[in-house]
Amino acid sequence: MIPITAVKLGSEVEQSVLEVIRSGILAQGPKVEQLEREFARAVSVPHAIAVNSGTTALVAAIEAAGIGPGDEVVTSPFTFVATVNAILESGAAVRFADISRADFCVTAASVEAALSPRTRAVIPVYLYGQCADMPGIEATAKRHGLAVIEDAAQAFGATVDGRAAGSFGLGCFSLYATKNLTAGEGGIITTVDDDIAERLRLDRNQGMRRRYEYFQVGHNRRLTDLAAAVALPQLVTYPQTVKQRRLNAERLAEGLDGLPLRTPRQLADREHVWHQFTVQLAPDIDRDAVAEALADRGVGTGVYYPRLAHDYDCYREHPRVIRTSTPVAAAVAASCLSLPVHQHLTEADLNQIVEAVRTVLRRDDVARRVDRGGNHGRPPRSSDQSI
Repeated sequence: MIPITAVKLGSEVEQSVLEVIRSGILAQGPKVEQLEREFARAVSVPHAIAVNSGTTALVAAIEAAGIGPGDEVVTSPFTFVATVNAILESGAAVRFADISRADFCVTAASVEAALSPRTRAVIPVYLYGQCADMPGIEATAKRHGLAVIEDAAQAFGATVDGRAAGSFGLGCFSLYATKNLTAGEGGIITTVDDDIAERLRLDRNQGMRRRYEYFQVGHNRRLTDLAAAVALPQLVTYPQTVKQRRLNAERLAEGLDGLPLRTPRQLADREHVWHQFTVQLAPDIDRDAVAEALADRGVGTGVYYPRLAHDYDCYREHPRVIRTSTPVAAAVAASCLSLPVHQHLTEADLNQIVEAVRTVLRRDDVARRVDRGGNHGRPPRSSDQSI
């Protein structure tokens, strides 16, 4: 089975982790400080604050922006639910904007249409490794006095007009096990604001600047040196990681040309880091049948995400989840299917993926009849256990 994702860490990571074990400093320490410096340099911002998960990064950033009960935040309904959960944890309400088929992200126009007098922030989600139209969204936010919090969990290294993801507002990144840059678990917040950076550093350490000197109410949101040690060596080779993913994406797009699906593409003003290669199947194609048939041919797949966030009962019935019409997002959620694109694929793997997809989509039994009701939101069989 060719997996949708593969985590393979080399001897440099082993040595880095061994250094931490031998040092006896397992909790937050010099490795975390080094990771923060190098991450901030990569994003071209003065501050990077490491925390214990990507969700924590979102929660802390929303708090730092001063958002709370009575406020509303506009975001995408087509996202992993951590985005929605973080907003709800602040006490604010969630309002949704529609996305573009071209980049899977909210658009400036849809954000504008979703605003209300209570809107205080917008959280664009950079899905699959490509940023949203941040010049347009940034202009909308400035015009309405909104905070910009970037859910860049899947987009470390991506750019728009030469500006890095995480440099448009408060950037929130994930170091989860299957991300392009991984620590197993962890998150990073980036900012150009000195005061916010200081509050975030205090917040993650129980409000302490020095031991038992408390300056604000805080939490334990620290990243460990063990986790940082896993991530640090990968930063050195990260350009090569992204380059290989881009080459794989180009090979897949070329090989799948002419089939009844829409392949993803890097837009002209952006740099895509290809966290996922997500196709959109034609409306008459049964996604479940395609995924099953690909699995039978040794190709793992994933659906990110089979339903919109507000289509689950726990959010549909939530008093602070404001459902709006997002027809493009609904159509994409019903048709999206991710194929392996990770840097560990061989030429033989890529050929197998392309041939398997071409073979499956030539079969009559993957076409679904209109009277079958289409996709029912069931995730297809997949080798993937990631988020």
